[in-house]
Amino acid sequence: MDAALYTLVTGASSGLGRSSAVRLSRERNLILHGRSPQRLEETLGMCHHPERHIVWPFDLKNPGELADSLTPLLAGSGRSVEAFVHCAGMVTVLPMRSVDYLAAQEIMNVNFFSAAEIVRLLLRKKVNNQRLTNILFISSIWSRFGARGHSAYCASKAALDGLMRALAVELAPAIRVNSILPGAIQTPMAAEGFADPSIVEKLEQDYPMGIGRPDDIADAIEFVLSGKARWLTGQEIVIDGGRTVNMSLK
Repeated sequence: MDAALYTLVTGASSGLGRSSAVRLSRERNLILHGRSPQRLEETLGMCHHPERHIVWPFDLKNPGELADSLTPLLAGSGRSVEAFVHCAGMVTVLPMRSVDYLAAQEIMNVNFFSAAEIVRLLLRKKVNNQRLTNILFISSIWSRFGARGHSAYCASKAALDGLMRALAVELAPAIRVNSILPGAIQTPMAAEGFADPSIVEKLEQDYPMGIGRPDDIADAIEFVLSGKARWLTGQEIVIDGGRTVNMSLK
């Protein structure tokens, strides 16, 4: 392991980001991103070899300020990012008639524009020394399907997958770029839905393999970043317990 090479995980303060960070910390040096310094420190304490990792508190609702925050963390520090995993995300459940520009912009900033801006910065030689080799976006099966009240969320994830496909072509062969599209996972972001017994019952009917766990996605992230996936790029990898192939009317 090169002590100067890091994997950047956004959204590492909870949910899929936290589970993935803990898993990746066994073999990788990490930059743990999140909004809350306190929750990031909690994640750091859960990681293997915590002395190897660093925390980066930043609010992705403000992507225009990313360069001023991320550049000093890397440029001239001896650190470089070899892999970027965008786990950060937000969802606001609103009917389209209530989704004004500012509400949509906030979701797009966190789910899409921040990812694009981080990639832009990591591709700059003066910032990251041309060390990036792997980009992985955590999208959603809702990038392919519709859901009431989730118009902005669905649009942001579809944009993320579109960016992934374009970057996979533009950056090959030096950098692999993929998306993972999870189905229903029990995370803090989904807590409101899972608190409703009727929703849980419906999910259990719709998902042939049952509701997912954060570790199911962490396993996939670990594989996609590894050398075992060296020929994998430009792919939307659906991990949803069979939900999107279940056409049962029950």
